[in-house]
Amino acid sequence: MNKRLIIIGVVTLVAVFVAMGSMFTVSETQQAIVVRFGNPKHIVQNPGLHFKVPFIEDVRYLDKRLLNLDIPAQEVIAADQKRLVVDAIARFRIVDPLLMYTRVRTENGARQQLNTVLISNIRQVLGSEVFVTLLSGERAELMHRIRDNVNRDARNYGIEIVDVRIKRADLPAANSEAIFSQMRTAREREAREARAEGLEQAVGIRARADRDRTILLAEARKKSEILRGEGEGQAVKIFADAFSTDEDFFEFYRSMQAYKKALGNDDTTLILSPDSEFFKFFRSMDPGKGSRR
Repeated sequence: MNKRLIIIGVVTLVAVFVAMGSMFTVSETQQAIVVRFGNPKHIVQNPGLHFKVPFIEDVRYLDKRLLNLDIPAQEVIAADQKRLVVDAIARFRIVDPLLMYTRVRTENGARQQLNTVLISNIRQVLGSEVFVTLLSGERAELMHRIRDNVNRDARNYGIEIVDVRIKRADLPAANSEAIFSQMRTAREREAREARAEGLEQAVGIRARADRDRTILLAEARKKSEILRGEGEGQAVKIFADAFSTDEDFFEFYRSMQAYKKALGNDDTTLILSPDSEFFKFFRSMDPGKGSRR
């Protein structure tokens, strides 16, 4: 009885072990390849519980989702011989798991193959364009060209490249420093030219201002001389008219003007004879006749 129970127990354990070895599950994000002695037999893409021959067949799981491939930064020489460091990323999916397994076996093998193909196409496509194009809005079109070129090779591995993007495109450090130095030199040259032009304009403005000032002063002096001449002419005419009307009054007025100029200052000293003609109006006069003695 004990032997029988032992046998039943052993058989049950073997049956359970065999049953467990014959079952496998596939999730929604996976697809599986059933392999017998290393040779693929069939593909399982529907999620759920599935069966295989225990101890003879094995299961290889592959991802159904979009996968990322980070490409190491590459130095690309553009068509105009300028260097650019490009950091890119690609997204791909496994569309034919059987072909992929046959060619590269694992996802890591697929990544290695895609990495080589992508780097080659990035160098080829970007190297055929000038530096400015790589930094312009045409970069998206270049990425589409790279994607299409890589897809032609990726199909041989059962893989589809969905997208290729440039994460970053920088100049090499040495080039950046050289370009910065060139830009600084250009800005300094422009500043010097601007200062020189400003100085030239300032000199011109000052010269025009000095010329206009000289012209205005000359015109003012000319006008003042004309007015002074006219005034003096009118004064001479008035004096002449006054002299012709009353010669004695005119002589008296002129003498008063002379006294004012000669004796107007406190520090003026004159040494003249009392009989001098200059003081004739200080001598006694006949008020009735208005004559001088």
